[in-house]
This record gives sequence, structure tokens and C-alpha cells, in this order.
Amino acid sequence: MDYLSKLNPQQREAAQHKDGPLLILAGAGSGKTSTMTRRIAWLVREEGISPYSIFAVTFTNKAAKEMRERVEELLGSEIRMWILTFHSACLRILRRHAEALGYDGGFVVYDPTDQKVVMRSLLKAMNLDDKKFTPVYVLSIISDCKEKDMTPSAFAAENESSPVGKVVGELYASYEKTLKKNGAMDFDDLICNTVRLFEGDGIILAQYQGRFRYIMVDEYQDTNYMQYRFIRLLAQNHGNICVVGDDDQCIYQWRGADIRNILEFEKDFKGTKVIKLEQNYRSSGNILDGAHSVISNNVGRKQKKLWTSKSRGEKITYYAAEDEKEEARYVAGEIKKLHGVESEDGSGVKAYSDFAVLYRTNAQSRNFEEAFSVFDIPYRVLGGLRYYDRKEVKDIIAYMRLVQNQADDLSFLRVINEPKRGMGAKTIERLETLAAERGVSMFLLLSDEEILNSLSAKAKASVKSMITAVLELSDERENLSVSDVYDALLLRTGYMRALEDQDSVEAESRIENLLEFKSVISQYEKDEPMISLSEFMERIALLADIDNHDAEEDAVTLMTLHSAKGLEFPVVFMPGMEDGLFPGWRAADTPGGMEEERRLCYVGMTRAMKKLYMIRARQRTLYGKTGFPAESPFMREIGEDCLDKSSTVYEKKKVFRAFPVANDGFASEEVFRPFARRYIEENDQENDQKDQAEESCFAIGDRVKHVKFGDGMVLETDEKTVTVMFGGAGRKKLAIGVAPLKKIQ
Repeated sequence: MDYLSKLNPQQREAAQHKDGPLLILAGAGSGKTSTMTRRIAWLVREEGISPYSIFAVTFTNKAAKEMRERVEELLGSEIRMWILTFHSACLRILRRHAEALGYDGGFVVYDPTDQKVVMRSLLKAMNLDDKKFTPVYVLSIISDCKEKDMTPSAFAAENESSPVGKVVGELYASYEKTLKKNGAMDFDDLICNTVRLFEGDGIILAQYQGRFRYIMVDEYQDTNYMQYRFIRLLAQNHGNICVVGDDDQCIYQWRGADIRNILEFEKDFKGTKVIKLEQNYRSSGNILDGAHSVISNNVGRKQKKLWTSKSRGEKITYYAAEDEKEEARYVAGEIKKLHGVESEDGSGVKAYSDFAVLYRTNAQSRNFEEAFSVFDIPYRVLGGLRYYDRKEVKDIIAYMRLVQNQADDLSFLRVINEPKRGMGAKTIERLETLAAERGVSMFLLLSDEEILNSLSAKAKASVKSMITAVLELSDERENLSVSDVYDALLLRTGYMRALEDQDSVEAESRIENLLEFKSVISQYEKDEPMISLSEFMERIALLADIDNHDAEEDAVTLMTLHSAKGLEFPVVFMPGMEDGLFPGWRAADTPGGMEEERRLCYVGMTRAMKKLYMIRARQRTLYGKTGFPAESPFMREIGEDCLDKSSTVYEKKKVFRAFPVANDGFASEEVFRPFARRYIEENDQENDQKDQAEESCFAIGDRVKHVKFGDGMVLETDEKTVTVMFGGAGRKKLAIGVAPLKKIQ
């Protein structure tokens, strides 16, 4: 097989680079995955490099799976090599060497939902106001510390003069102790602990340095400090490191990504060869030129410009809607108009899955969901409540974690009364105290016959049955399939029976979700027949939002611009092109903020293959406040020859603004911005009163949620009642002010 025949000259040059550091600057849609996979094939088949000594690392499971499948197409499925995400690779290493860090090899991985549960319990134990110290706020600081390799003691020393900092420092220390006690790590720990393992044990580090002689890193611009250290440690001896990335697509600095890693790669690895992939295979000429005219305004970037051999294509449509409602109706109308229409190049009819709406904030999605429902357009929101975050799925996962690790108090507390076992809050509190005194987990404490005998007869029988089931499955887990463990837990814990006994619409929905989870397990077992329970738990723990994107589902995709990274669509809509929304109002005040927002705009534009719409609203209500924002400065950066301005009022010299403008072209901080924190904080009381008044005020088309019936849409309303169509329960007429009904924002 000629592995390089389909590559262009620059791709071929990159694929044939063998030894020494290599930086591939790969623009959007420039075929970087093809280049990387064919380089692997060339190294193995033409240079005789063992696949065992090649390590390819990516950021998402989706990207890792795609790369793995392409390599197997080229080299055969029998070739086994590490093509993993950062977290998966570090988890695999830690499973083998956890003891060196004082962990058991069966440690569990806590996802963000689990982390919040831990933090809430710590806040309660310390009698702290969870509104002042919100779990999300505290956990974000802890995550930032771990990305900078700052320990709780170092954080406390740095913040000893700050009352808030001291409290957060105590929470950080308690959080770490809780995780260690539960035999758990969070996502940040997977990277941090692997780096600490390598730096603390030269023998283990040498083992992996000796094995991985050729390292390839995808999306290198998104690496943070600890990921950088991990890669540098592995490559520091042989220097055979190839990184692929695009500084113009670094959009995750807010979560630790350090653009300096790619901008200064040549300084870190002397003798680096730099190859630019600038030929784009995705987008038409007008889209590429428009995107370049925006990104070229950034100062902190390496010079390059994408080009394509494709035609100029359609110009970028720029539309100014009256408000956010009309904006959503316009998008829905355009989709209806284009759906089912033969493409100009004869490639077929446009399916709903060909369309994507990419917005700056999740709060923008509601209007599009409502409009699509009215227009009968199927859609899918990416980044909403994940399937794996649903209560019943989290419950059964907690049981599976206990089978894997009986030291996990978080999982134990989640399921000890799921289903009800007669364990009251005071009983659980006493057991928690006793377990802490004895230095054992609550599960192991209840395994003691003496402790079991102290419970009521009903609680004893129920708890003992659960404990026995978990222990027996744990002892036999190496001999059981994941499906066997799952089925046994549903039956032996009484979880499924309890749902069946409820005989309600909500219970039926939960049973369906549990059956769907069985389908998930079956698919994993089909792909990997020998997958173990611990391996399966790792797979689902490391899933990201983008991994939930199903390209086969015929529905319009709604997602944030950040979530769209790595995806492409024939038709893309970018609403909310307004100053204060995109770029966000914080951008001008944050070092590098405007440049990152501009990169985000560039990423959004280059998701479009054939048609791109950029839309603004002259008036917008967001977070309960109405304003008249100016158009986004990014729109004024796009070359006029790329824009179709026929469907909007667009005057470059006369831009309507509802408030004064500072010398830098952005709105003055002293005036009203509908998205400004200052305005929201000053009007908290007014917002609360308005929310309470609106709670019982419904309009036709409102999306609502009922405690029992779930989500629905308002069909009719009068002074006393509201008629709602629910997805599972059908049409219901409910009393306003009595029924537990809330609007979905």
C-alpha cells in the first residue's frame, strides 16, 4: 500500500519526518488526522518502527476513536498501540502504578457531578453558606490549582491574608482528604498524579520513556501546564515528538489551555522542524477568506492563511433580526427552506443533520428550541443534561463502583437508601461518625455483623442483602461480564423492583433509561468482548459532551461554539453577533480576552462547509434584561467582498449603538450592558421579584417542567388553568399556582 499517495506535498513531508521534534501547524479542515495516521503507517511499514513504541494522544474519545479506526484500516486491527486521550492514558498508567502514590489499583474516578456532591457535604460540615461558597466556584479554584500544580498548603500560604482564600484553602485540603479516603481521583488528579509519579520514581519514568520512542500529540494548542509537563517528561530523552495544532483555534484558555505551549514549541525542543498545512478541504473560498479576515487581527499568532481549490461558493449571509425571537424564527425558516433541496454540487439533499446552530452561551438555546418546535424541526441540544447524569443511571453506576471499590463512601451514601432500606438520616450520620473514628469506609463498617445487629430488623435484612450482593459480585467480577454484574445489581439490590412497584410515568421513563444503559453496555462488549468492569467504568467516566454527538441522527444540532470544536456541518448559523455577547463583555478587561474571543469566532466560521449565516439582534432580552446592543466588532472585520448584505441593514460607517463608545471601540463600562455583572448584581432583588411573578405566568409555546410528568409545552392557557402537552404523559390540564410547574429557561 502507498500510504502517502493521497497526501499533498506538505502533508507528505510531515508524514515522512522520522526523528527529532516536529511541529505541524494544521489549519482548520487541513487534513491533520490523515497526516497523523499515515505518518504512523509510514513509520511502522516503511521504517520498521514497532507500533508498541508509538504513543498518540488526543483530547476527546471521539478523536481517539477516529484515529484508531483509520490506523487499523491502514495497518490492520491486530496492531495494538496506544491511541488515547490524555486522561485515558494517565488512567491506564495509574492503574498499574497506583500503589506508588498510596492508592489502591481499584480507585474510582469522580466526574463533575460527584465532585459537587463531595463539596456540598464539606460545605455543610463546615457550616458554610453554599450561596457564598458555591460548589462550582470552589471546585473551579481547586481545578485551577491542580492545573498549576499548587497543593492545598501552597494555596493556603499564598492566601493567608485573605479571609475567603483561607476558607477555600481549608475546603481544598478537606476535599483532597475526602477523595483519598474514598479511594478516588478527579479528572485533574489523573494528569497531576501521573506527573508526580514520573517525577517521583525515575525507574517508572524510564520504563515509559524507553517504551514510547515516538510521541504524537493532537490539538497541542489546547494543552495546559500539567499536560505539557507530562508530554515533556516522556519525550525529554529521545526528542522524537510530533505535535499537531493550530494556534488560531486555541479557545480553552479559560480552563487552563496555554497557547504558549505551541507558540514556544521551538524553544522547548531545539532543532524543531515546522511544517504548515494551509490547504483546506472543508470550506468554500468565501468562508475561508471571511474567517481569515477576522483572525488576522490577532497579534499572538503564527502567520498562515488557509486556501482551497474549491470554488468561492456562496457569500456569508449577514442578517439583522429585530429581536431574539425573530432571530430564531429566521433560522428556523431558512432551515425549512433549505431542507430537502439538492446541493449545487450534486452531492444530495440537505438533511436536518446538515445544519448546526452555534451560539456563544447556553442561555441562547431556548428561543431556537421553541422556534424549532413550532416549525416541526427535529433538533438535538449538545451540552445539556448528559445521559450519564440522569439519576437512575448515576445510581446504578454508584452500585458498580462499589463492586469495584468498597472504600467509596460517596457511592455508598448515594445508594444506601436507593431503594428505601429504612436507614434514617440520624442512623447514617452516626454510622458516618463511627466509620471516621475507626478509619474504615461505611460499606466495610456495615459488613461487621455487630454493626448490622444494631439496626432495626427491616433495615438489617435489607442492608445485609445489599452488602452481600456487592461483596459476592466484587469477588467474582473478574469472572463476570459487565452485563452480568449490571443485571445482578438491578435484581439483587431491589432497584428494578422498586421502580416497577411505583407504577408511574416517571418510573417507566427511568426503567427505559436503565434498559438503554444495558444497550450501552452491550455495545461496549460487542466492540471489546473482553472488556472488564473497571475498563468499562473508565470509558464512561471519561466521556465528554462532544462524544455524545451522533452524526447519524437526522436532527439539527444546537451547541455552544466551544462544543463545536472538531466538528463540521454543510450549513452553520452563528446567532448573537453582538458586542457584549460575542465578544463577551468581559473580553476587553481580560488579558488576551479579545484574542481568544476572536479565535472562537474563527473556529465557529470554519465549521461551515458550504453555507454560513452570521446573525445579530437589534434588541435582545437575556438574563431578564432588555438592551439594544451594537453589532459585534468581528462583523466589521470581515471583508465586505465575503458578505452578502442584501438581507440586512448594514452600514459600515454608521453603526447604531445604544450607548457611548470608548476610544478602543468597545462600550464604556459606565453605561448599561444587558450582560454586565454590575447590572445583574444591582438588580438581584428586582430579578427575584420578577421571577416570582413570572413563575405563574405562562404563554402558549412556553416550555415547562412538571415534577411528575417531566418536560412539556404549553398549548392553551387562561386565568386559572394551563393545558400542557407532555412527552410521556400526554395532554394535561393543570391549575396555575397549584401544580408544581416551572418554566424551562
